[in-house]
Amino acid sequence: MNFISDYQEHIDQAIKFLWEALPSLIMAIIIYVLGLWIIKFINRMVRKFFDKADYDPSLESFLQSFISIGLKIMLFVIVITQLGVQSSSLVAIIGAAGLAIGLALQGSLANFAGGVLLLLFKPFKVGDFISAQGVDGTVKEISIFTTKISTFGNQIAIVPNGQLSNNNIINYNAQNTRRDKISVGIGYSSNIKLAKEILLEICAENSNILKDPAPEVYVAELGDSSVNLSLRFWANNDVFWAAHFHVLEELKNRFDAAEIEIPFPQRVVHQY
Repeated sequence: MNFISDYQEHIDQAIKFLWEALPSLIMAIIIYVLGLWIIKFINRMVRKFFDKADYDPSLESFLQSFISIGLKIMLFVIVITQLGVQSSSLVAIIGAAGLAIGLALQGSLANFAGGVLLLLFKPFKVGDFISAQGVDGTVKEISIFTTKISTFGNQIAIVPNGQLSNNNIINYNAQNTRRDKISVGIGYSSNIKLAKEILLEICAENSNILKDPAPEVYVAELGDSSVNLSLRFWANNDVFWAAHFHVLEELKNRFDAAEIEIPFPQRVVHQY
């Protein structure tokens, strides 16, 4: 009978606790649901504000991520407080949890710091074509922890900010113009002067290639089976590849027409 009496007493205490905690629990759920709706509304307003304002797209994406995460942390604190956790206890819990999380998530903190450094020093911005961490592509978004890069094949590469801020980055859009270098080999019996004139003529006829600085052609190497010429010219970033591919196609067509040989590696075997 004592066992049944103790069991019933525990049940009564549990029911009493639930009835006492039920209003706080319901209010916490309401605050949570309403808080999520408010956060979505604020995020939407922030996006509209940035769309209308003329801010750096890199800064916009970073601030949007930062504001969203900050608001969710505030909502978590409000919900926990509503459930009856004392503010002093909550501060102690957050401090201890922060230390533990900080030790466990050193990489994430490094990525956050890396994101801040990227925004401060601006080695690249949204829309730039970069090469970093073995990835070549256009920067689509800089968030607080990662940077999204759209590759040439339209895949999205997600690179941690910590690695980006601490390693080499090539920004192809940092300057308005780029210099191209095209190497082509011609046969030893071919006319070097004529080949150089054809290459410079191709550049002169192409409106995408800048005339100042002027294109240049040099004999770069006397190879095993060819005389290797090096063509160098400048073009604006937005038409760089169009100029590059045009020159490649034209030099092949015009060398063929002028009977200038473009040799391929050959091996001569002598039999005795």
